Amino acid sequence: MRQCTAVTGVLFFEALLALAAMEGGPEHPPDVLAQDDFLLCELGAHDEAAEHAAHLWTDDVPDDDRDLWLLWTGADAHRVYRFDTLPLCPAVLRDLVTRAVTSCAYFDHHPGPHFWAVTDPLSDLITEHIHREVRRLTAEDDFTGTDADRP
Repeated sequence: MRQCTAVTGVLFFEALLALAAMEGGPEHPPDVLAQDDFLLCELGAHDEAAEHAAHLWTDDVPDDDRDLWLLWTGADAHRVYRFDTLPLCPAVLRDLVTRAVTSCAYFDHHPGPHFWAVTDPLSDLITEHIHREVRRLTAEDDFTGTDADRP
């Protein structure tokens, strides 16, 4: 499933306050965000009833497993924001062949599919562009004619 493409500007001072108040938050919150940053919803594509969510910080408290998220609904002047420290989703994906374990990077009870089932559309476009360029460059290197015959 493709990642949601909703974007929001950072509520800079509110985000700094949430980061400073968070147990296990960063020592210097202004280093985490810039005033003109934008955040992309990290969840899989979802309907309007579900909140958008952008991860801000993972706490440094041992055995706590809680992250700070910016959640929002609506658009433009009707956008409603909230900051919340949420527990991690307990879901894991186990690869029986390699024995690799991938944890879901979202919060518990998130809408939609888990982290590993969501693809970033921008990353997909960049990968597609790189593959086209590699094919083009490889085709040029394989060309055996003269420079005058080159397309």
